[in-house]
This record gives sequence, structure tokens and C-alpha cells, in this order.
Amino acid sequence: MKWYVIHTYSGHENKVCTYIEHAQKGSEVADKIGQVVVPTEEVVEMKDGRKTTSLKKFLPSYLLIEMEMDKETLHFITNVPGVTSFVGPGRRPQPLKEEEVQRILGQIEQRPVEVAEEIPYQIGDRVKVIDGPFSDFIGLVDDLNPEKRKIKVMVSIFGRNTPVELDVLQVAVATEPQ
Repeated sequence: MKWYVIHTYSGHENKVCTYIEHAQKGSEVADKIGQVVVPTEEVVEMKDGRKTTSLKKFLPSYLLIEMEMDKETLHFITNVPGVTSFVGPGRRPQPLKEEEVQRILGQIEQRPVEVAEEIPYQIGDRVKVIDGPFSDFIGLVDDLNPEKRKIKVMVSIFGRNTPVELDVLQVAVATEPQ
């Protein structure tokens, strides 16, 4: 079996994946189709002052499928609702190279490892708070905590400098003049 890429309608990746997995069980192509994969990765974002982890498609509108290519399997896959075509030159499906498959599947299997990454700010840098109750405040970086990915920012509240501890994802480089 080789790996192929299927193009789907936008947002139909999971529906197509589920349909193929259920429909192949009762058909004569069941032994010719292996894995069907929606390429996703975990993304950490700040929403409403909270750090959230979600799955995000890194190849939107595409699926990977492991299969033996012949007329039956080609017909079966191209007639799945939501599938537009296989990826390849002309109308011929092109199998992926082994190193491409390993790179894509390796990216899927990677889990975000909590490593003390370098914080992109230094003490004294001007930053703008972009999330949380102090949103739109501009201040100076006063302290860094790489293990917790936190920074302490001195913001001016009612004319007084006040230290505020924020997650690194809650600030950005200040671009406005002082």
C-alpha cells in the first residue's frame, strides 16, 4: 500500500474520513484501504485570559490515505461525498514519497513538550498587553520566568507603576510611540 493525498471540500475533512472508514468495512475494497488521516496538530492559544489547547488542521482540505491504487479503489474514493479529487499531475493520483509521509506523520505525532523555551523579550523591552483585564496597556518588562513562561510587566495605572504578571502569549512587542 502507498500513501495518497485526497482533496476535499473545505471543512469536510472529518466527514470524509469517517465516511471512508465506515463505507469500506462493508465493501470489496476493505482490504485495499489502510489508514485515513486528517493532518492535525495541537496549538496553544490565549482566549479570554486562559491558555487553551486545541487541534488545528495544518493541511486544510486535504486527507492522507494509505491504499492500493486500482480502478475499484479509485472509483470508491472519488465517489465519496465531499471528495473533489486526488492530488497528482493531470487526473492521475500521485503516491507520496516515503520521506514526505514520515515528515507529515511525524508532525502529527509530535506533542507539544513543555520545555522552558526562550522568552522573546528582555528586561526593559516595551510590550503591549493584548489579552486579559489589562488589554491595550503598554509597559516595560521587569522580570522573566522562563520555566512558567510568565513575565512581569510594569504598567502605569492612575499614574503609578504597577507590576502585572502575564503569560508570554498575553503580550506583544509595543509598536506605538511612547
